[in-house]
Amino acid sequence: MTSTGATAGRALIVGLGISGMAAAISLHRAGWEPVIVERAPGRRTGGYFIALFAPGQKAAQRLGILHDIHDRWPPNCASYMVDRAGRRKPSLTFPPNARPYMVLRGDVERAAYQGLPPGVEIRYSTTPTRIEQDGHGVTVTLDQGGATVTERFDLVVGADGLRSTVRRLVFGPHERFLHRLGYMIAAFTPPGPIGGHAGHEIISLFEPDRSLWLNPFKDHPPSVLFSYRTDDVDAQFRGRPVDRIREAYGPERPGRLLGEAIDAFDAADTYLFDSADQVRMDSWSRGRVVLLGDAAWCATLYSGMGASTGLAGADLLGTMLEHHRGDIRAALSEWESRLRPFISECQQAGVQRRLFFTPGTKMQIAIRPLLARAVQLPLLGPVLNRAAGRTGKNQQKYDAIFDVDVKVHAAA
Repeated sequence: MTSTGATAGRALIVGLGISGMAAAISLHRAGWEPVIVERAPGRRTGGYFIALFAPGQKAAQRLGILHDIHDRWPPNCASYMVDRAGRRKPSLTFPPNARPYMVLRGDVERAAYQGLPPGVEIRYSTTPTRIEQDGHGVTVTLDQGGATVTERFDLVVGADGLRSTVRRLVFGPHERFLHRLGYMIAAFTPPGPIGGHAGHEIISLFEPDRSLWLNPFKDHPPSVLFSYRTDDVDAQFRGRPVDRIREAYGPERPGRLLGEAIDAFDAADTYLFDSADQVRMDSWSRGRVVLLGDAAWCATLYSGMGASTGLAGADLLGTMLEHHRGDIRAALSEWESRLRPFISECQQAGVQRRLFFTPGTKMQIAIRPLLARAVQLPLLGPVLNRAAGRTGKNQQKYDAIFDVDVKVHAAA
């Protein structure tokens, strides 16, 4: 191997997001020397709202960063549907026993950054341009702000997002792996409350194939999400994003909430505007190169499991490398075989839950207030709450995977 001393190996981690930093923590714990490269000139601190479910919380705890992740659920949170005229009806929300952490992406990234072991090297404005491997290591050519360097690593981890450079260089073009769901999402944080709604209320506006979500936090301005279906994803990237949003939600008068949300999006300095795509691959590794997080299996925002799967995958990767010390191929093989059923369930949930975020028919919209009232009934309510608490009947499967993870790591 190319490493020296007592380290298990030298690993290049591409991407300074949640998955990349979690991988650095996990690999360092397993005896590796991680080097992180990031395309951006500095650490990004923004980001839209995310939910961190039990699997992600457990992984964060094992990585030693959970105590730095701040749950922002507002007290006495209530959920309502509204229409453009401002009429309100009760809507569905998480039962208390199944409520995830409600956080900003920057919260989790900050906790992971603070949890990085001292001395972990981070190089900004750096991207790989060539990756070649043999039986003993990986040769990587890096562009560092215009300067080119070539280095050897024992392992390369691609944690560089939906349109991963590592995936393109090693596995093939994006078109081979990106599966479009036919929806667009836009998310941003306005400077303050919009639409005249209270700071503890989850507000959703539903119309067939388009929706608006206003998500509150107890100590931060709310986060706004637009989600809409489209028959031409490519056309959505032509021109200004706000113009595509106005088209998608027109031609009717927007009303107060939608109008203020669109105007605030137009004025926002930073925002997310992208298609809802899943990454589907037969294998997440090739030799000594492995993909992680959205680069490998993006399940879309609709799954609610992006941060959780990124943390879980990184945590398990270090565990398997430690358990199979000296045998990278065996480690990656067992890592994927243990993790893939969990990820497959999350991807299926992402497809199914797109209609939770963006109902396709008036009937799907009309039934939501009925279900919200049903959970209050003495007999039916506990049944519905238990079903919701399992998050699509997957929670027990998630727990089993993490239980195995802990036992393997303890045995190693």
